[in-house]
Amino acid sequence: MKVAMVGSGALGLYYGALLQKGGHEVHFLLRSDYEAIMNNGLTVHSVNGDFHLPAVSGHTSPETIGGVDLVVVGLKTFANDSLHTLIKPLLAEHTGILTLQNGLGNEEYLADLFGSERIMGGVAFLCSNRGEPGHVHHLAAGRIIIGEYLKCNEQRLEDIAAAFTSAGIDCKTAGDLKKVRWEKLVWNIPFNGLSALLFQSVDRLLQVPECRKLVRELMVEVIMAANSQELSHAIPEKYADSMLEFTDGMGVYKPSMLIDREEGRELEIQAIFRAPLEYGRQHAVSMPRIEMLTALLEQVATR
Repeated sequence: MKVAMVGSGALGLYYGALLQKGGHEVHFLLRSDYEAIMNNGLTVHSVNGDFHLPAVSGHTSPETIGGVDLVVVGLKTFANDSLHTLIKPLLAEHTGILTLQNGLGNEEYLADLFGSERIMGGVAFLCSNRGEPGHVHHLAAGRIIIGEYLKCNEQRLEDIAAAFTSAGIDCKTAGDLKKVRWEKLVWNIPFNGLSALLFQSVDRLLQVPECRKLVRELMVEVIMAANSQELSHAIPEKYADSMLEFTDGMGVYKPSMLIDREEGRELEIQAIFRAPLEYGRQHAVSMPRIEMLTALLEQVATR
């Protein structure tokens, strides 16, 4: 399978490296890491075992890649206005597009650009960070759940999941992509939000009883909004407790939004916070804690 990784941050580098190691033809669109990776290859430091790819197909322009079987989108959502330019040269008649971006609205945006039949979405439960140029650190987890935006090519979805699995990626398919997206938000909203706001890793958030209580309350607000969205099955409130237990096992971990704030980058407020609030508002679901967290993040993001 010929794959183009559009967005070669920690997520794109890690999954792309595994796919290449697994025998697939992977092309990385690169920016800041381009020189380092072209000169020295790509190194993955992983809890599952380190490995090094001495030769990587890196590009600074999609035109040098050409048509592919699969485009994997890992860009931060605030860069979505560049997706038309980055993806169009990669499309052949059969090309599928899989977005692993956070938040809501990404599949809809891509469907408007390239047609609903091409679009798949997924969530990655991955703890990874970029290190020095040409290095990515995989700290924990790595599971991916993928689904179709419209149910039109189930075999393609199964083939992609099988290809990912054969490359050592824990990948499952889901019939209700919307539900999967909201389940990821149950984690993303409290931990990305509070970590970025307070400059605290997730373990330090959970060490304070009052903060742990707030995390769960934020999770419950997300679950209430999710269950108003005509999901195939309701998300039970106890899902919040399973996410707390999952996070307890992470140890010292900085979510991506905290790293973005530390490095002075834009924050993904629209897709992760404002879009879910709007979906909740449309169904008369009150989300006061998330409203407050969003307002505070917007305030610090303007500095």
